Amino acid sequence: MSIQSINHLNLRNKKVLIRADLNVPIDGSIISSTSRIDASIPTIQYAIDNAQIVILTSHLGRPTEGSFDNTLSLKPIVDYLQDKLNIKIMLHRDFEKGQSFEPGILHVLENVRFNLGEKECSNELSKKYASIADIFVMDAFGTAHRKEASTYGIGEYINEKCAGLLFYDEVKALTKTFDQPKKPMLAIVGGSKVSTKLSVLKNLINRVDGLILGGGILNTFIAAQGFNIGRSLYEVNFIDEAKYILNEIEEKQIFFPVIEDVVCAKEFNINAHAKLKKIHDIEADDMIFDLGPNTLKNITNHLGQVSTIMWNGPLGVFEFKQFSSGTETLSHAIADCEAFSLAGGGDTIAAIEKFKVCKKISYISTAGGAFLEFAEGKKLPAIEMLEQ
Repeated sequence: MSIQSINHLNLRNKKVLIRADLNVPIDGSIISSTSRIDASIPTIQYAIDNAQIVILTSHLGRPTEGSFDNTLSLKPIVDYLQDKLNIKIMLHRDFEKGQSFEPGILHVLENVRFNLGEKECSNELSKKYASIADIFVMDAFGTAHRKEASTYGIGEYINEKCAGLLFYDEVKALTKTFDQPKKPMLAIVGGSKVSTKLSVLKNLINRVDGLILGGGILNTFIAAQGFNIGRSLYEVNFIDEAKYILNEIEEKQIFFPVIEDVVCAKEFNINAHAKLKKIHDIEADDMIFDLGPNTLKNITNHLGQVSTIMWNGPLGVFEFKQFSSGTETLSHAIADCEAFSLAGGGDTIAAIEKFKVCKKISYISTAGGAFLEFAEGKKLPAIEMLEQ
């Protein structure tokens, strides 16, 4: 790749500033999922072992810029890192240009979104970040699509910059999947709205050999094929776009499973009564919440014929047990096949964790928006910055 990793640079006697993605769900002071922090630890530990001074920062939530908010402080994350790392940690609420940091301590700068100018990538704040370090390490791939002071601007004013171990692995895995995939390649795209993933779908149909859709996205495509979908979630304004993509799929001879059966209910709630129906038998008051066994069998049989799988989004409302079979079946089928599998997105990761297949997925991306923009074929600002 055209970017350097932290282990490509000499960190000896250097001050290193790491921009990590430690944006984890916190209830009070309790972190409900530490996966993003755990994924960042190898880079942090490498810097601690090799650099003279290590400074770490991240965003957390969406505070009002310029205002300190105790509920969005990095303090709970510092406490977690204190248990994980054998080093003293100091949390800095503010910092100054040219500030001197004591060696032998992991210095954590408060939530970057407390700082005025962060989102607009102000030159003043970017220079302030650059003034406290010799090397900038970008390890927050989840924010790689944002052009902000701590993810992009600092790179314009610092002497040396590189990717962290996590960021480097993310780019490597996504490049392998989207730019250099082993064929045949299959993409699985779920979610509620075609509108949020239309660019991704249009890019993918020029790259993949198979496409599987789920959720409200699939409902829009089922409606575009002329089927009655009752009161199911779909986007009527994107029927024509769905028809265009279906025509491209047919012309390019891309595998697209025939939807034979679906799981429906009359209402959307955790106690809704699920009923299996043929796609031709959907009633006016039905809502589609999952795929049926015949459709799933067609999908899982095809997985054995592919070499690369990209997965973003569940097949149905997997949070409710009666509508979880499709996503659960797909999860285990991906885990059990020999293809290289790349999964990304919050709901996808939640499904992978729920159905306990984490260890069998080849690579699980920590990113959401950045993952999708990479899938669209866009050059992410943070990658662009590291390549300069």
